[in-house]
Amino acid sequence: MSFFLAALTAFVLIVPVELPDKTFVATLMLTTRYRPLPVWVGTIAAFFVQCLVAVAAGQLVTLLPTNVVQWVVAGLFAVFALMLFRAARQHRATELADEAPGPAKPVSNLRAAVASFLVLFAAEWGDLSQLLTASLVAKGNNPFAVFIGSWLGLVFVSGLAVLLGRALLKRVRPSIITYVASALCAVFAVVTAISAV
Repeated sequence: MSFFLAALTAFVLIVPVELPDKTFVATLMLTTRYRPLPVWVGTIAAFFVQCLVAVAAGQLVTLLPTNVVQWVVAGLFAVFALMLFRAARQHRATELADEAPGPAKPVSNLRAAVASFLVLFAAEWGDLSQLLTASLVAKGNNPFAVFIGSWLGLVFVSGLAVLLGRALLKRVRPSIITYVASALCAVFAVVTAISAV
């Protein structure tokens, strides 16, 4: 398989897998909490590392103890759900007090990027896109081409999530978005925990 075809195959397979996935939702939620550019930088850096791991490990990623990975991811989603719930309550209190919704506590770009990196880095372990990337390499496709295609697919999906997050904030109250994000994180935590059992 040619370099271009291997990269295109990886891209075409990754994008539809990730659009309805927790990766998209997590990026969307992070964008409602932090400035979009640092979120995007953090997520694409996490995807870069995850794709490197998947390509380098090939089939070895599938041999990692799935239960341990899933419990860690479930725990991270649960913690993030609690953090978002607290933030939603603060947003709601501000809305009820009829205060002009000022910006949230300023968070440095570096802190937002690191938080985004950590959330997405943890969420991607053992994810379908990582396993798919490893499988494409294990089938004998050009590892560099698979890396490029997979990473660009993830960059594309996270870019869509960042854009959607910003647009959503202009139309919906922050407390509603944050409550929904908290609930989604809680659902992902429960689903991941159930699949670990």
